[in-house]
Amino acid sequence: MDLGLKGKVAIVTGGSKGIGFETAFHLVKEGAKVAICGRGIEALNDAVQSIFRLTGEKVLPIQADVSKAEDCNKIIEETASHYGAVDILINNAGTSSAHSFEEVSAEMWEEDFGLKLFGGINCSRAAVKHMKINGGGAIVNITAVIGKAPPASSLPTSATRAAGIALTKAMSRDLGKYSIRVNTVCIGLIRSSQIEEKKWKKNASHLTWEEFSTDPRHDIPLGRIGETSEAAKVIAFLASDAASYVSGTSVNVDGGKGAVD
Repeated sequence: MDLGLKGKVAIVTGGSKGIGFETAFHLVKEGAKVAICGRGIEALNDAVQSIFRLTGEKVLPIQADVSKAEDCNKIIEETASHYGAVDILINNAGTSSAHSFEEVSAEMWEEDFGLKLFGGINCSRAAVKHMKINGGGAIVNITAVIGKAPPASSLPTSATRAAGIALTKAMSRDLGKYSIRVNTVCIGLIRSSQIEEKKWKKNASHLTWEEFSTDPRHDIPLGRIGETSEAAKVIAFLASDAASYVSGTSVNVDGGKGAVD
């Protein structure tokens, strides 16, 4: 299936590792011109080299911290200057931070909202200017299923992600008149370095990954933890012309585990 991404210019924040890297890789495979950003230059360079080995194509690395508004503007403007346009923005930057309400300090609240919510807001504000000139575009905000049905001790992430889901719907209503589509992908249990280190190796190192992934205690209807490529393919679809009439949606990528659609 042709996703209609050939020649499109895409930005993936948090694009050096995990879901961000896989998304960048899939976009490049589909013919898009891609910029990736992250805070660590070594990780960015490693990602650039990996994608080149896999595809023969180069992506643009931009060292930036999306919790800083000036860095968000830098990401968009450097991409537009290098490629001549901005058609797609994947707001992926963020880490998981799950604690009980009383454990979360004021600094933790500010850091989480700054990275996951305001990072997406500021990158989107800068990108929309270019998308309007181009006659449209696509924004995909990466959130989490716990933003829809927060469990105990899931703060500040669940609150930040809930705000991101609401932001997506509101943005889609405001930006539709410019042919700018906005959707969110709500991530569930997807294999990542955080899950490997904090859940598998820390608590179940006696198990192989396959044994840990398929442990019934995860209560995943599809019976296993998802792979990063499975999330990336959904993100690439929503960013593509194949989803040209899809906007304002939130898609769960969680193996059916989420309590809310």
